[in-house]
Amino acid sequence: MKETLVRGVFSNVASSYDLMNDAMSLGIHRLWKDHLLRSMAPAPGTRLLDVAGGTGDIAQRFLTYQDNQGDSSSSVHMVDINPEMLGEGEKRFSGSQWQRDQRIGFTVGNAESLEFIESESFDFYTIAFGIRNCTHPDRVVAEAYRVLKPGGRFMCLEFSRVDNPVLAAAYDLHSFYVIPKLGELIAGDRASYEYLVESIRKFPAQKEFAQMIRDAGFTTIGKGYENLTFGTVAIHSGYKF
Repeated sequence: MKETLVRGVFSNVASSYDLMNDAMSLGIHRLWKDHLLRSMAPAPGTRLLDVAGGTGDIAQRFLTYQDNQGDSSSSVHMVDINPEMLGEGEKRFSGSQWQRDQRIGFTVGNAESLEFIESESFDFYTIAFGIRNCTHPDRVVAEAYRVLKPGGRFMCLEFSRVDNPVLAAAYDLHSFYVIPKLGELIAGDRASYEYLVESIRKFPAQKEFAQMIRDAGFTTIGKGYENLTFGTVAIHSGYKF
């Protein structure tokens, strides 16, 4: 079962996950995530639900962004199916002013069934590099629609498809040979990173996933996504109107 496999993979890599992200992307994942926050441009008092929140880097960026805007009332709730990954996120915020002010919360849970989240209770829903690991992405998007307030926005940052054949060949070389080797050297776990590469290839292409978002009830602007780094990743966005 995919859910059990994914839980095992991320339990294995949790402690080295951030380091591996830097190694695999040459640090570019930080720029992608920063761009996600700038694209979000949240208003003061925003409530963010960050699903597959893992080690908490999106949540930290969000709270830092809001603090820099002079907003001390926004909050984020992180959800992840893997306790070890969420534990790394809790370590990141341990002893922080955000934790003392109760602006950050954590729940172990499945993105496909957020029964512990009230309907229409969040302004933004983010999921970064997580939805491809879910068994039923359509159910994830449907739950996102349910928990967002009217006017709320779904934002997904995910690996995608490179259309240029020359760049695609280089990307495949990096993915299938370099990334597993890095996993072996840095995390001592080649197999988990081979799975992560395979999960990227099996995830729907940009247009197909954008249609899935619309099918869940969201309204998209234009084509519904923005390619970054030649389509290596894409930011998908939908509004609940």
